[in-house]
Amino acid sequence: MNLVNPAGLWLAALAAPIIGLYILKIRLRREPVSTIQFWRRVFEEKKPRSIWQRLRHWVSLALQLLFLLLLTGALADPIFRWQQGQGRRRVLVLDDSASMNATDVAPSRFEAARAECRRIVDGMRLGDETAVIAAGTPPRVLCGLTDHQRTLREAIDAATPTDGPTRVDEAVALARRLLSGGPPGRGVVVVSDGGFDGAAALLKQADVEMVAIGGKTANVGVPRLQARRSLLDPVGYEILVEVSNASDGPAECRLELDLDDEPVDVVPPQLKPGERSVQVFEKTSADGGLLRAKLDRGGALAADDTAVALLPKRSRQKVRLETAGDLFLEKVFEAMPLVDLEVVKDPEAKPPATPPALTVFDGRTPDVLPPGPVLVVAPRASNALWKLGESIQNPVVAKQDGDSPLMTHIRLDNVLIPEARKLTLDPAAKPRVLVEAGGGDPIYAALERPEGRVVVLAVDLDKSDLPLQTAFPIMATNLLSWLSGTQGELREALATGSTTEAALPVETVPEAVRVLRPPSGPDRPLPAATGKVGLGPLDLAGIWKVVRRTPAPKGSKATTDDGAAEETLMELACHVADRRETDLRAPEGLEPRVEPALAGFFRRPLWFYLVACAWALTSWEWFLHQRRWID
Repeated sequence: MNLVNPAGLWLAALAAPIIGLYILKIRLRREPVSTIQFWRRVFEEKKPRSIWQRLRHWVSLALQLLFLLLLTGALADPIFRWQQGQGRRRVLVLDDSASMNATDVAPSRFEAARAECRRIVDGMRLGDETAVIAAGTPPRVLCGLTDHQRTLREAIDAATPTDGPTRVDEAVALARRLLSGGPPGRGVVVVSDGGFDGAAALLKQADVEMVAIGGKTANVGVPRLQARRSLLDPVGYEILVEVSNASDGPAECRLELDLDDEPVDVVPPQLKPGERSVQVFEKTSADGGLLRAKLDRGGALAADDTAVALLPKRSRQKVRLETAGDLFLEKVFEAMPLVDLEVVKDPEAKPPATPPALTVFDGRTPDVLPPGPVLVVAPRASNALWKLGESIQNPVVAKQDGDSPLMTHIRLDNVLIPEARKLTLDPAAKPRVLVEAGGGDPIYAALERPEGRVVVLAVDLDKSDLPLQTAFPIMATNLLSWLSGTQGELREALATGSTTEAALPVETVPEAVRVLRPPSGPDRPLPAATGKVGLGPLDLAGIWKVVRRTPAPKGSKATTDDGAAEETLMELACHVADRRETDLRAPEGLEPRVEPALAGFFRRPLWFYLVACAWALTSWEWFLHQRRWID
């Protein structure tokens, strides 16, 4: 046996004064009394005695010395040699992924896993060291190797569940790095429901034990939801939603789709065991917002019962049409639901102070094109971007640029074009020929300039049947979408646990702070650097926001309780997209429970039991004294 604190043996020196108090001679006081008849017995008991006669209370002295011996031994902290050689180093890997939020184990799988971790920590023996790692995205060390049980329990209590995928393999690799170079008897204890690939193979590794949480539970979820604007309809949008049945039996439920809490559609999926159903819905709405898909009976996991996506809003566009009276152009723009059309027939009219979304010149070409996007139909004169040549009789469309968004869903090879004008495009404008005649002459082209894009159509609409073709309104729709950059735009809904980059504007207020706000929980600070900033991991399902916080100006109303003004810079939709997390069934070959080795009765240090014996001895002595068995 060795002593951790040999200096504690000096406490044994207190035995000398204790013994001295027991053999101390008692000096009697003189008091005048009327008679000594009643005091003879007292005098006989207190008469001087020898040293050995004074030790009549030896039982009490023995108890006092035994009490001192126990305290001295506790302070010296003895430890056996066999205890020194059996210290263990273990790492607890706590699974905090989305599937651990399932409620098939009350109150949840995650709470049951934390209880198992506390049980393992309470079973630590003298000399054991334990660490705690969360197997989320990414794996992180909650507490390093320590023998302090309270610190370990606080780290376990501070762990919170996420909606992201599990990374048990990476967490086990991190645990092995923590244990590298240590004494033998080390290992990794994984506390998980086994909802990850390779769970059964992980158990076959010699240094890994597993405490399995949960069982084979059926579940239905929404692992995928995306929404994008239509390529054809300015106010249309498409919804792609997937419903997955992760169970061994059929499932019936109701799927509700709503946009900003307004019902969009309701469908009743009927799924076979293990079946996945993918549906596409086509809807119309000029207003964007939060699109939500929700199941009424999903199962034990609530996080995958709802999926969210963000639908971009379509704003109205102002179009200025300068024409001599072309009814076709006027009607095609009037038919567009998001266009505010201004028709100008006076050739001497001044351009507006603010450039519109599109300026259209029909049958006339100004010497200098105004700033902003411009469409020129049947140009009548040359300018800095092209030179107008001779007429081309009955040109035949020989080539189309099918890769250009301006030509999406358009075919002009059957359009009758009696006459067109030959154009020589300026190479400095980086021209892109969209439609080319048989002789190589451009009929429809796009050009770039610093003041705005320019598109020219060298076809006289009064002589062609193009306005009567379905391609004509599609050309106008494609043009507006191309100029505004809103053609079939998609704000992709991200999977939980993923990371992304966002281009943030240059900050002009020094006191401003930008934070990443999760669907629940505290804000996460973002770096002050401009340009692309990494966001994530987005480990919770819902809407994440990048918020700019600035001190509220004097006289203005603050938007928060702490006196700051907030502005939402961007929003990100995030939902549980990992099908492995929505499948709550334990993998084949995974044992329901593996008991990790715990300490026996003597799992506390020896000084603890010495102090307990000293306390018990004090209580016993008090009991004997009250019974008058000892003085």
